[in-house]
Amino acid sequence: MINDTRSLYSQLPSVDKLLHQADISSLVDSYGQTFIAEHLRKLQEEARIHIREKNDLPQWHNNWACALKAQIKNQQSHAIKPVFNLTGTVLHTNLGRALIAESAIDAVSQVMRSPATLEYSLDGASRGHRDRAVADLLCELTGAEDACIVNNNAAAVLLMLATVAPQKEVVVSRGELVEIGGAFRIPDVMIQAGCSLKEVGTTNRTHLKDYRNAINENTGLLMKVHTSNYAIQGFTAEVEGKELAALGKENNIPTAIDLGSGSMTDLSLLGLPAEPMPHDYLQQGIDLVTFSGDKLLGGPQAGIILGKKSWIEAIQRHPLKRALRVDKMTLAALNATLRLYQQPEKMAIEIPTLRLLTRPQAEIHDMAQRLLPHFQAYYGENYTIKISTCASQIGSGSLPIESLPSVAITFEAKEGKGSQLDALATHWR
Repeated sequence: MINDTRSLYSQLPSVDKLLHQADISSLVDSYGQTFIAEHLRKLQEEARIHIREKNDLPQWHNNWACALKAQIKNQQSHAIKPVFNLTGTVLHTNLGRALIAESAIDAVSQVMRSPATLEYSLDGASRGHRDRAVADLLCELTGAEDACIVNNNAAAVLLMLATVAPQKEVVVSRGELVEIGGAFRIPDVMIQAGCSLKEVGTTNRTHLKDYRNAINENTGLLMKVHTSNYAIQGFTAEVEGKELAALGKENNIPTAIDLGSGSMTDLSLLGLPAEPMPHDYLQQGIDLVTFSGDKLLGGPQAGIILGKKSWIEAIQRHPLKRALRVDKMTLAALNATLRLYQQPEKMAIEIPTLRLLTRPQAEIHDMAQRLLPHFQAYYGENYTIKISTCASQIGSGSLPIESLPSVAITFEAKEGKGSQLDALATHWR
């Protein structure tokens, strides 16, 4: 048995010998010798393990080039790839959320290709602040005194809490203790920020008196959280922003709201269900507002904090800010996206998220009719294919109970429904 095993090991070619095989040397031309040699060593190790466990050579031992190509393909399959979004959800978190505008793509391309004024002021020929240009634009669009940009909204909430209420209580309605994807929970974020949660009210009803009764000498913040990924309906009550702001001022306690998705425009004017806007809460007197850049805003992933200048300056000075700051590409994309909001007549056309959300059902139906003959010609032998009306979701925790009238091309397997549909899904992937 030992001799047999040794014989099997001896049949494994050396890396050098493999590199000189014609079908492998062509791969060296494409990927480089270091890359190919490393993958060949991995295959050798797989072969040794197979011999040790099975006392036999692997099936591919006579075709190392084929095994090598399969290994490379498998490695590259883990990279981020462009796909078609056929989920019926416009802002799909797992598919990257918002598509950004062409002007934002151009802006990113420009700053990627050359040095940029990330932290440099051409006017003063001196060091500047990387958030400044985007912050000024956000202030213009929302009426905020100042703004801060970090890498996502979870970071925005964490940084805001760590700055405003360290070692203090944060008062939040029980019905607003949200959890979003990835088990991100508001109470857990508070712990990481060094705050303690003081929940008030009940799941379905919270009143101003509940907040008032919770205030004590250790209260650091009165907070609302917009339940953007679920809705409580029926016998409900919640505290309005202006009420909370007034209570905060009365007791010299800051107030904040986490909007989550955060729309920069009145969606009802575009024929969509209304969603709270940052400037509404700022006008009501709320001190700080946080929201995402890659949801309803339609920009890159970012967390945005708007509010009182004194608080924003304190947030900018917090040590966590440097750890959570965004790069020049994010700032360039966000700046270009926000500039489109200065042109209300164009934003629903130029910003892909708004364009997709406002797309008429008739237009989607026309596209389905153009595609249908092609699908029927290619897949008609095994599937009954037709056009159906359906409802699409907005997604990414935005307007959870609302849907958009849409159109689908449906496939029904003529035989073996489960296996046929699985085969179709595999084919498309």
